[in-house]
Amino acid sequence: MRRILGSWIFFFLFILVDIYVFQALRVVAESWQPRARWWLYLTYWTITLVSVGFIVSIVFTGVAGWPRLFRTYLFAMLIGLFLAKITASFFFLADDLRRVLQWSASFFTNKKSVDVGSANASGIPRSVFLSWVGLITGGGLFGTLLYGFGNKYRYEVRKHRLHFPNLPEAFRGFRILHISDIHSGSFTDKNAVQKGVELILEQNADVILFTGDIVNQSADEMDPYIDLFSRISATYGVYATLGNHDYGFPVADSEKERLRLQREMAVQVESIHRRMGWKTLSNQHTTIDLNGEKIALLGVENISGKANFPSFGKLKEAYSGTENIPFKILMSHDPSHWNKEVTTAFKDIDLTLSGHTHGMQFGVELPWIRWSPVKYIYKQWAGHYKEGSQHLYVNRGFGFIGYPGRVGILPEITVLELV
Repeated sequence: MRRILGSWIFFFLFILVDIYVFQALRVVAESWQPRARWWLYLTYWTITLVSVGFIVSIVFTGVAGWPRLFRTYLFAMLIGLFLAKITASFFFLADDLRRVLQWSASFFTNKKSVDVGSANASGIPRSVFLSWVGLITGGGLFGTLLYGFGNKYRYEVRKHRLHFPNLPEAFRGFRILHISDIHSGSFTDKNAVQKGVELILEQNADVILFTGDIVNQSADEMDPYIDLFSRISATYGVYATLGNHDYGFPVADSEKERLRLQREMAVQVESIHRRMGWKTLSNQHTTIDLNGEKIALLGVENISGKANFPSFGKLKEAYSGTENIPFKILMSHDPSHWNKEVTTAFKDIDLTLSGHTHGMQFGVELPWIRWSPVKYIYKQWAGHYKEGSQHLYVNRGFGFIGYPGRVGILPEITVLELV
């Protein structure tokens, strides 16, 4: 019932925004030839009505029988169209506020105001300039989202050297390969995924660490890809932990039943790890020995600093027994856990590895600017962070979910060299 209500709300918002955008479209086309205007309006409303038809179909019939590839791209394009029109509407709203202020001023001064952008109009017409800016900005956003469809398998290897004064001498130059958020339920091109796996193998890392979300919501999503990811190996092993998606999203009549189903799902995911030769660290630790020296590797189940995500992890349990080991690495899926607990209560954990955010799969990363909408939700959202002597690295994700693409934030394979 809630899903249907949400779909209807989206439907009516979609229509209202369409009507609002169309008013601006009429302004910019005012000087066009009648035939050109007719084709523009026809194209606009054809796209709108087709979109509305899909939304209505989704509400009344659901999408269970639709091909997954078609469903994925359809949802992305519908949401992309809506976001593009919302973005454009901010400019139209600014123009409307200008018109209200201008009308108010003319009312009190008893002077008629005419917009120079539309000399033949009466009263206070819309600005042609702001209408164009809004339409170009919204269209640019939609075009960018379409372009991003081609980036979802453009794996990028990011290499970093991290300096630790307390690193045991034997581990100088030790290379960690970090991946996160495989989200196998989103994959549609096994050959493209294979290239990503081969890129992982090419790095010849000493150890490989995976920080959760191997599936979207069902353990069997991984079945077609177990053969590929079973190839991943390293000298000191492959270790994994669980992310929020690895518990699924069960619908249950009680909290007790929901927790039981989530635990059942987690057991299935851990079984997948074993089938691939990966070792799951769920509120546990292990040690890596090299030339008589040790470092501790800790793994926790999902722990989130955000209330809307499950927290099953117990860092105290994973930490117990590592007190005398001089260097510690923690795998924790959600980066909000770092400030929630690690930097406050476990200050001798030197390096924490996380994922979860995907960098929202949309953003800008240039030498002079790093921005993504996810930064307003997560303080640490991609890349390397440091507080005092503690380090955090947030992987941008190997896979994708929701939007089947990436803009500015490419799928990541991280290689960290300890020095």
